[in-house]
Amino acid sequence: MGAFVCLFRSLWIAAVISYTGTWMQNVGAGWLMTQLTMSPLMVSLVQAAATVPVFLVILPAGALADMMDRRRLLLIAQGWMVLASGILGILTLTGFVGPWVLLFFTFLLGLGSVMNDPAWQAITPEIVSADQHAAAVAVNSAGFNVARALGPAIGGLVVAGVGSGVAFLLNAASFFGVIFFLYRWKRPHYERVETGRVLESIMAGFRYVRGASVVKSVLIRTGAFSFAATSLLALLPIIARPYGPSGYGLLLASFGVGALLGAGGLPHLKRRLSVDGVVAFAIVVFAAMTFATGRVHSFEMLCLVLFAAGAAWIGILACLNVAAQTMSPAGLRARALSMYLLVLQGGMALGSVLWGALASREGVPTALMWSALALLAGLWTVRRHRLS
Repeated sequence: MGAFVCLFRSLWIAAVISYTGTWMQNVGAGWLMTQLTMSPLMVSLVQAAATVPVFLVILPAGALADMMDRRRLLLIAQGWMVLASGILGILTLTGFVGPWVLLFFTFLLGLGSVMNDPAWQAITPEIVSADQHAAAVAVNSAGFNVARALGPAIGGLVVAGVGSGVAFLLNAASFFGVIFFLYRWKRPHYERVETGRVLESIMAGFRYVRGASVVKSVLIRTGAFSFAATSLLALLPIIARPYGPSGYGLLLASFGVGALLGAGGLPHLKRRLSVDGVVAFAIVVFAAMTFATGRVHSFEMLCLVLFAAGAAWIGILACLNVAAQTMSPAGLRARALSMYLLVLQGGMALGSVLWGALASREGVPTALMWSALALLAGLWTVRRHRLS
């Protein structure tokens, strides 16, 4: 038991550092695009570029994570992200970055992240004992939300002080803790689940999902939420422009602090409501905060609105994520998770493009209003596709 705890603690610390670097990267990229162009569509495409790769590689990534050594796959993906972020940092510092160069390297980082995610989520049961798995998922979520709170604030200060290029280089450096852990980690019980071709493995995953009603429910709920909800973060750089990069970082940090405290209060809420009740309540709150973000013009009020939005966001995604991680047998887990991530990130990519285009045509407040209405319309999925 002690060995499991030490192993998980080492990975958790490395992951929090890496997550913090990722949020610094997000602040740097979002803010840099507002300096390169005033187009809401181009600004929203930063988030789209990071999530579009799910359509290209998430399903092969899930199949590979079930077929090959997950440790090796993770090392390749982490190394790829070091190179992408490092090169982007150098290009930014030397003045060779434009809107499309920024989108291209954001896309490359997204590719690495997508190759990483199914294997990353699937190794948790290998690092902790079976009776600690639920607690490990909760601790991982808390770590991500600590980084979500710290990373944007640090990133905003870095961008304001020395520029986005340095933020990109710091993100590249943040991956080395995870790389060191993976290099030292020896999987004690590694064995291939199957040795078929990648395409055959993907099709086996599709057949499983088609026959598992609980999996389909999770995917439908995830898609409805992610598509409608993505407008808030995709358009936030435009809203934050009057407050500078440090203000943008603080707004994202407010969202992160809300997510962190929301994760802490989630167990208490679950004692009063069912999982589906928690998700429905959180969607209503998130919709209200999305609408308010387009109507509030005080920085302090924006921070409060984003704090509440962050708490609602984590309430929804934590419930969906636990369902996604526990809904499948071990031999199919990475493929099922890859389909969950495909729907989650794919919904965000499509939503970013739609809400960005609408904001360019009708204005940011109008786009956020329609996004809030879409969130409320998606509540029908809570009734028809239950998680519990």
